Amino acid sequence: MSTNVLRTADGWWVVLGERAVPVDTKAATTAELLADRDAVREAALSGEAGTPVADLAALSPVTTPCRVVAQMVNYRSHARDSGFTGDIPPAFFRKASGSVSGPGEAVVRPAHVKFLDYEIELGLVMGASLPVGTVVEERDLPSYVAGLVITNDVSAREVQLTKTQFYESKSYPTFTPTGPYLSLLEPEDFAHLLDLRLKLSVNGELRQDRTLADMIVRPAQALTLLARFQTLDPGDLLLTGTPGGTALKAPPKPVEKIGALLPPAVKWKAFFKSQAKNPHYLSPGDVITATIATPDGRIDLGEQRTPVAAVN
Repeated sequence: MSTNVLRTADGWWVVLGERAVPVDTKAATTAELLADRDAVREAALSGEAGTPVADLAALSPVTTPCRVVAQMVNYRSHARDSGFTGDIPPAFFRKASGSVSGPGEAVVRPAHVKFLDYEIELGLVMGASLPVGTVVEERDLPSYVAGLVITNDVSAREVQLTKTQFYESKSYPTFTPTGPYLSLLEPEDFAHLLDLRLKLSVNGELRQDRTLADMIVRPAQALTLLARFQTLDPGDLLLTGTPGGTALKAPPKPVEKIGALLPPAVKWKAFFKSQAKNPHYLSPGDVITATIATPDGRIDLGEQRTPVAAVN
């Protein structure tokens, strides 16, 4: 069974139901904690009464700086929403680790952003180095991936689309809410990954709901493709794509064909004029709720609940 770990300003905790037991470790970073798994196991078996989880203020269990890498268009449902047909080539992009924020911290919409979107994603937290040239088979995943986290790949769509700039559009501070738990997996838990269900709601309205079975490039293959050019180290984070249901969707094909004939400035002005009528983009005062778990609770990454705020 997986072990859920929570991080606060006071240190690391093992979550046991509604209570949490402190981990006796000097680890300050996620990588250091992963190197001290014995301390995590001892806390889980200590029998201490612990502290109510509700009394703890969770920080991101992924500490920064670290590498934050993300997969593009990696769920079939998202591909349909985005207007893709046929085979989709695997693609990756980087996010600034300064975008990583806690599971209850507000997502802050920059003043120049009107079209703020959500993307629930399963995050893989590396437990070992992945050198360039590594080939990862399904059976090898426990050797490289230590655990899982909920992430939200928040996106400034007008920056992303008009500049074709993923790095900027997804890297503003608070644009990668992470946690609450780092779910440390045992080797046998990896057989249950495809049962994980990703759910995201805004103000109680369910927007995204898919299992990993909808995924196009699964974790072992993704790590192999990434290792063609990118080294990863313990504590680094890979976001594995989002299912359909985001606010942004491709326009109908006839509209898209007409738009392709227009000058870029005219095309984007018309597109965002139509998007202004879309009520699904995030606004200050909204609350995003995200969960990832298997139906039997074998793996349960907790609940991420983030309000949306405007820049002060």
